[in-house]
Amino acid sequence: MTQIINSVFEAQQKHKYTLRNSNATERIDKLKTLKATIEKYEKDIYAALQSDLRKSQFEAAVTELIFIYGELDFAIKNVGKWMKPKRVGKSLTSLMAKNRIYYEPKGACLIISPWNYPFQLMVSPLLSAIAAGNCAILKPSELSPATSSIINKIIKECFEEQEICCFEGDASVSTTLLALPFDHIFFTGSTAIGKVVMEAAAKNLTSVTLELGGKSPAIIDESANLKKAAEKIAWGKLINAGQTCIAPDYILIPESRQEEFVMEYAHAANRLFFNSNQQINENAYAKIINDRHFKRLTTLMDDATEKGAKIAFGGGKDEAKQTINPTVLTQVNLDSDIMKEEIFGPVLPIITYQTSEEAIEQINGRSKPLALYIFSANHKNINHIIKNTSAGGTCVNDVLIHISNPKLPFGGVNSSGMGSCHGFFGFKTFSHERAIVFQSAMNMSNLIYPPYEGKHGLLKWLKKLM
Repeated sequence: MTQIINSVFEAQQKHKYTLRNSNATERIDKLKTLKATIEKYEKDIYAALQSDLRKSQFEAAVTELIFIYGELDFAIKNVGKWMKPKRVGKSLTSLMAKNRIYYEPKGACLIISPWNYPFQLMVSPLLSAIAAGNCAILKPSELSPATSSIINKIIKECFEEQEICCFEGDASVSTTLLALPFDHIFFTGSTAIGKVVMEAAAKNLTSVTLELGGKSPAIIDESANLKKAAEKIAWGKLINAGQTCIAPDYILIPESRQEEFVMEYAHAANRLFFNSNQQINENAYAKIINDRHFKRLTTLMDDATEKGAKIAFGGGKDEAKQTINPTVLTQVNLDSDIMKEEIFGPVLPIITYQTSEEAIEQINGRSKPLALYIFSANHKNINHIIKNTSAGGTCVNDVLIHISNPKLPFGGVNSSGMGSCHGFFGFKTFSHERAIVFQSAMNMSNLIYPPYEGKHGLLKWLKKLM
């Protein structure tokens, strides 16, 4: 495998110089071909997501395929505009010059994707890389093998290896790939593995985009509509069985509103994900990816209850079906493991607070989250929370939806990630912004050349102008 990887990498290193001269029409044709091939294998993609995660076709369509179709259409419509050199203002040394920013491809890129949204989180950065004119090697997750296989099939049908190539396999394949001097690495996954990727990239001074995760809080204040908040949070927390990087990880709520919220959350969860017999509706509710993650979540729940947490709703588990029912924990000890690591499952801890400042301290006492959700009808309080916290992205009175707008950057901050993607922001991620000055025959640059005698008055003039 190592020999094959090295051979493809060398071919892409050579071919990237051809791709950098591709025009908008050529890139658009490639995006259209990718879209048509995805459409061709749509049923197979749905079947793969059902196999890997028990995703219903509707959920898979909304969260994976329609998302990708929207991004592809947006890139096809706009890539010509994105590629055009950007005019910028002049300075004293370039009063008569033309100042431009050119967007040039970074070159040969590596894209490593996770298992939780295995199709979306591979194809989204890939289409940005194509729009920007790059070669790419793809490494999908071995934990979602059915989806990885169909991705590989699509890539082989659309592209030559010297342009885009997909390698399936375990972590050893990623290790081999990370040792190579790529021009850019785009990684989506856990913070822990993100550190490994960044360390490997540093050895080759390779630029990185890290889309990570963290504990994304949902803060609810006294003015919030609890019924609406509970329904939105239940959907955002429980879609894909909580295995979503921007899922609400824990709730911050005034103590006086906790009981009502639990009741509304239970009603919403039952309506959305249970059938009439009060059994999990497997046509709407995904499974945990594998036994290891099932046991990890079970251990987190056990640790929390042993340290005083109460199961206010749910708690059911079915190991044979790798299913953990929607669960709410109250009276959670902040020293519990469930409050120290990203949950990535359908378990929702609730932390109560007395004042807004106390809630903000809870958020700021942890690493900066990938997402922050605020439920409030008090605009002053909303603005106060936004100004006094930091997060990759924020939704007010909703969850998750910021990821679906290609006109917004999506990404984390510090331990929840670096860099951004989607739309023009994804195009920029896979591009180098190259500053170019076309100097005029008439310029004043020689005013600052030696000899310097008699030019002290010029320094005072320059100081005022600069």
